[in-house]
Amino acid sequence: MPALYATSIKSLPLLSKGKVRDVYALGDDKLLMITTDRLSAFDVVMGQPIPEKGIVLNQMANFWFEKLADVIPNHLTGIDPRSVVSVDEVDQVQDRAVVAKRLKPILVEAVVRGYLAGSAWKDYKETGQVCGIDLPDGLENAQKLPEPIFTPAAKADMGEHDENISFDKVIEMIGEKLANQIREVSIRLYKKASEYAATRGIIIADTKFEFGLDDAGQLVLMDEILTADSSRFWPAETYHVGSNPPSFDKQFVRDWLETAMVDGKLWPKTAPAPALPTDVVNKTAEKYREALTRLTGV
Repeated sequence: MPALYATSIKSLPLLSKGKVRDVYALGDDKLLMITTDRLSAFDVVMGQPIPEKGIVLNQMANFWFEKLADVIPNHLTGIDPRSVVSVDEVDQVQDRAVVAKRLKPILVEAVVRGYLAGSAWKDYKETGQVCGIDLPDGLENAQKLPEPIFTPAAKADMGEHDENISFDKVIEMIGEKLANQIREVSIRLYKKASEYAATRGIIIADTKFEFGLDDAGQLVLMDEILTADSSRFWPAETYHVGSNPPSFDKQFVRDWLETAMVDGKLWPKTAPAPALPTDVVNKTAEKYREALTRLTGV
């Protein structure tokens, strides 16, 4: 199937184009969400697609939505995306789109960390804390935490970095009751997903969830969940404390970009991104597919 870098649906009004997803309005109460093959790294969208990445991400998210449906309602409607577009547009939604409920989004990234990695490891080294949460002394990079922690972030505009915030800030933004509910549900989701992933040889080091409110004010899980784009997946067989194992995501892209030269200088991690070599694109596509196969058997 040809890679899909950008959609061109004419039968529905376009609402937004994100880093990866293109969203169209379907009446006043539903959305058509299409997962393209775009890839972003360091908050910059690459110029080339990763073939079938959008299909893999869509299948992975739908797998988790079904598995975790007993924890919290989600945005899926069950409507076939192929039924809401014109015949000549079906190829753009095949296996990579969902029809979702239109919700009032809560502008908080609900990040849960079970292991000390990435920006959390950097914060811990400097302060002994992560997002204002005190952690035991002497922890190492990639070490499992005594209990998963909720480390929220404020959603940033396109091209900007999400900003880590304290739980007190979340309360200030959305109120104590809703903040507590999101924290409790996010940790429950992470724990249940982690327990399952462990049976498939995958460690979920951290992940993020997004939520919205329906017309009745009920909390609903939305967007994508527990994909290789929104999570740090580690193969259990290569995990050891002290260094980050290779992960099932865009690591090949990030590693290449760290040394990419533009006009004789290291790429400054701002748009436009340098063109990705074919082998980096192919290896990245393989990692995404491997994660899906490991988790779902598909």
